[in-house]
Amino acid sequence: MTQQGFTLWLTGLSGAGKTTVAVALEKELHNRGLLIERLDGDTVREGLTRDLGFSKEDRDKNIERVSFVAKLLSRNRVGVVASFISPYREARDGVRKNTTNFIEVYVNAPLEVCASRDVKGLYAKAMSGELKGFTGVNDPYEAPENPEITLRTDQESIEQSVGKIVAYLEQHALIPVLEVEAAS
Repeated sequence: MTQQGFTLWLTGLSGAGKTTVAVALEKELHNRGLLIERLDGDTVREGLTRDLGFSKEDRDKNIERVSFVAKLLSRNRVGVVASFISPYREARDGVRKNTTNFIEVYVNAPLEVCASRDVKGLYAKAMSGELKGFTGVNDPYEAPENPEITLRTDQESIEQSVGKIVAYLEQHALIPVLEVEAAS
């Protein structure tokens, strides 16, 4: 069996663990010899979408551009691991319609946990009113209603979260099942 193209879309609040899980997953899949590209919100905003702000329209345009890249990659048998807050269901539904083998992964952690992980202090600024339009505090986050995978990063280790995703990919024949050699 060969690898299929897919788009794993990790969505959740800032600080939920999207990038941490995505980096570990990318490493695991690369170690298996699979073709993987990781698209991350912060990295993409440095290049592909640096002209966009954080209004709803700009956030939607950001996701639209990333969706186009994911579409090109996934239809050519590349696995895409995309980690974006992507707060609006409608934008995520657009990605689902436009990419190959879309898998929505809800990286779920309570707001208090996300805020405690915030090294930049953005949650504190948003909660004090100093920062406007911050997702989950003074701007909406529309949690997925029926994600294919839900991770609870406040309760699971990174390895457990990655294991859930890998198991899903194997069960749905998107990646080959790793054959474990028996000890002799």
